[in-house]
Amino acid sequence: MRPAELTSRRKSRQLFIGSVPVGGGAPIAVQSMAKTNTRDVSSTVAQIHLLQREGCEIVRVAVPDRNAAKKLGEIKKEISIPMIADIHFDHRLALEALEQGVDGLRLNPGNIGSRERIAQVAREAQQRKVPIRIGVNSGSLEKKLLKEYGHPSPDALVDSALHHVRLLEDQGFDLIKISLKASDPLATIAAYQKIAPLTDYPLHIGITEAGPLFAGGIKSAVGLGILLYQGIGDTIRVSLTADPTLEVKAAYHILKALGLRRRGVEIISCPLCGRSEVNLIPVVREVEERLSGWSEPLHVAVMGCSVNGPGEAREADVGIAAGKGTSLLFRKGKVIREVKEEEMVTALISEAELILKNQ
Repeated sequence: MRPAELTSRRKSRQLFIGSVPVGGGAPIAVQSMAKTNTRDVSSTVAQIHLLQREGCEIVRVAVPDRNAAKKLGEIKKEISIPMIADIHFDHRLALEALEQGVDGLRLNPGNIGSRERIAQVAREAQQRKVPIRIGVNSGSLEKKLLKEYGHPSPDALVDSALHHVRLLEDQGFDLIKISLKASDPLATIAAYQKIAPLTDYPLHIGITEAGPLFAGGIKSAVGLGILLYQGIGDTIRVSLTADPTLEVKAAYHILKALGLRRRGVEIISCPLCGRSEVNLIPVVREVEERLSGWSEPLHVAVMGCSVNGPGEAREADVGIAAGKGTSLLFRKGKVIREVKEEEMVTALISEAELILKNQ
């Protein structure tokens, strides 16, 4: 349940990417992008299957040329989550992607070409009821806007998006989703804040080119967390220079931290200090590894001192309050038993399994 202090979700119209509802109060959908060569069907399908197991609900694939576009139909037949074709430079790739049966298109207005080309894609997408995301990026803004604004400012990003919304609407097309991404979290936040009251189309949020796992994850958590807290965002992607399954995990952690989605295990653990009588670092690492494949929501506490340990363990679904030589094992607020230090991880996992079995 969303905490009461969280800002109400921005009201937006609803569309569907395949079977996944986007906007209109639907749960914020978690998206990622395959990082394989789209021309390699088997490796792309394999990576999408991994993403799906982590909870990815919509996947995007790059379409750099006609050979890649021709493979989209084969890929789609082998997966069970909606697929979006990511199109740059050549509108004909979008037309081929539609022919191959994709569930959505992402067009970058900064490089897709003339009004006539965009209109042609819109007409074909309209016939198939396929949504289009207008994906504005600070790194590929139209030259005329760069000249006008001097740099890819939030106002420039918003201008670009709204201009291309009008181009699609002129064709009678309104299955539109919008994104305005920059690698600077503050610029991204400002752009989304500016466009949010100006349209009711769903917004896909992300910090583009956020960076490697650690730094990029922090930038994404800060930028996307602020937007989500303000009720902005209908789909989310965490863009990392890392394994794409980690993007999905990071997205769910951000959503869980705000009470917006629950999936998988949430571990509460002690940061350690001079009162700790057990080195919890390897213990937490082992618990995390052994529970990493679980998709069911579960709150787990691994604590290491008498100050906060019992209280945190008591509030969790299952928890350990570790002491010197022995630990207290909690389940749903009650002490189950005392266990030896070397047995505490196995005991914790066993209790977690019992909870999931009885849910």
